[in-house]
Amino acid sequence: MASPGYPTGHSPYPVGHPAGVYPVPPYGYPVAGGYPPADPGHPPAPAPGFLPFPAASPPSAPPPPAASTGAGTAGAYYAGPVIHTPPAGTHRGHHDDEPGIVHAPLMGPTHCPPGLEYLMQIDQVLIHQKVEVIEALLKFETQNKYVIRNSLGQKIYSAKEKSDCCTRNCCGSLRYFHMKLLDNNDREVIHLVRPFKCVSCWFPCCLQELEVQSPPGTTIGYVIQTWHPFLPKFSIQNVERTTVLMIVGPCFACNCCGDVVFEVKPPNESRSIGRISKQWSGVLKEVLTDADNFGVQFPMNLDVKVKATLLGACFLIDYIFFERGKGSHQKQGVWE
Repeated sequence: MASPGYPTGHSPYPVGHPAGVYPVPPYGYPVAGGYPPADPGHPPAPAPGFLPFPAASPPSAPPPPAASTGAGTAGAYYAGPVIHTPPAGTHRGHHDDEPGIVHAPLMGPTHCPPGLEYLMQIDQVLIHQKVEVIEALLKFETQNKYVIRNSLGQKIYSAKEKSDCCTRNCCGSLRYFHMKLLDNNDREVIHLVRPFKCVSCWFPCCLQELEVQSPPGTTIGYVIQTWHPFLPKFSIQNVERTTVLMIVGPCFACNCCGDVVFEVKPPNESRSIGRISKQWSGVLKEVLTDADNFGVQFPMNLDVKVKATLLGACFLIDYIFFERGKGSHQKQGVWE
């Protein structure tokens, strides 16, 4: 009895033949025409080797889909999904842009303003001011432009000042301005507003401030200068005007061949939890231009709205202490 599951009966393998006796095909062995011989009703087989490329012919329409049966869609024609391939090259909004971080929205409910999702995942950023050739050669104040990057040098945002020519060249570093921070899709995610105020460390009514909005039109925080006769101090406030952080700078806001550090502290100023540092850019860049580089560090778990307000504080510090005034002179401290 055969084993279960195996076929019985005639074996598919050829059986043996008597010695010297082998079957001969009825049509004979192949000749020069190939094996099997050419059939008059069919074209001859191609020669060995690579097949020739067929001549151009009009495309034929795909076969119609087969009728669906109750047994399923087996045998139906499927052309596959339509894939849209973008043109080759790097996709950029402007000719001077560079590829950077793509901001993906967070899943689920969140209190993060749109466009600040990536800011929740990092604890430091680098801010580089672009060098303006016209400003460096002619001493004609132009609109400041910045690039915000992560610690790996990847672009996160770009920032551009919006102000008029008369205000920039007459008021210098005291000028009012609006600044837009755009993501890599040219979407405005942060809007900064600095009103015009006179400067004097001896009168509290002449202190500087800046409003931070995200999305534009929705205020999320303020940067308010706190009066002190010698030290630059700034209060980071939320939308309710409650102080959540303090920024304390050095008495002399200058350091030849070194960084100028502004410490980020809790409201009681008991310890340092971050910093805003103006980095040394080299002798030529420091002397010939006012394009600066900054580093902003903050706790990873800090509220993203406070992180955005700290970015605004960095821009305000740049304008107050490191932007040259009408006489091409940078302030050395609050007492000037």
